Amino acid sequence: MSRNPKAIGAALLPEFETEMANTRRTLERIPGEVFGWKPHPKSFSMGELASHLAQIPGWGTITITEASFDTSPEGKPHPFPHATSVQEVLAQFDQGVREARVALLAATDEQLLESWSLLANGKALFTMPKVAVLRTFVMNHLIHHRAQLGVYLRLNDVPVPAIYGPSADESGA
Repeated sequence: MSRNPKAIGAALLPEFETEMANTRRTLERIPGEVFGWKPHPKSFSMGELASHLAQIPGWGTITITEASFDTSPEGKPHPFPHATSVQEVLAQFDQGVREARVALLAATDEQLLESWSLLANGKALFTMPKVAVLRTFVMNHLIHHRAQLGVYLRLNDVPVPAIYGPSADESGA
């Protein structure tokens, strides 16, 4: 029996699809009128948090297709776009998901086992196999910030979608 040279990507795909669908459902709930709301002065605004979430799927493509990413090349912070509306957030998120899905399906096991580094001004902050980066830095990071967004929604009396089971707003019945 021959081994599938793309088994890792195929194994990650169902989790990727589930987490992206759950995240999109959460992003769709954001009312435009609270886009600038912040729970605390040190916190992201609702729009900044949503913009950050929208960017994360694109990191999957960078992880798969590049050997590293520098957050501050030549000492200057890499610019990250901030959406000004929920529609922009969803468009950026959807594009990132589409591109990451294509990259994941095309990736070989050999490619996903290669090392990837997050850099700051050329200095490695961490180096891990690409598959580990996809799970931790991309998907788990996305889940973490999606949970924050759920709290933001709750604090604004916006119904929180069911994710891994019923929410207080969606009983599933």
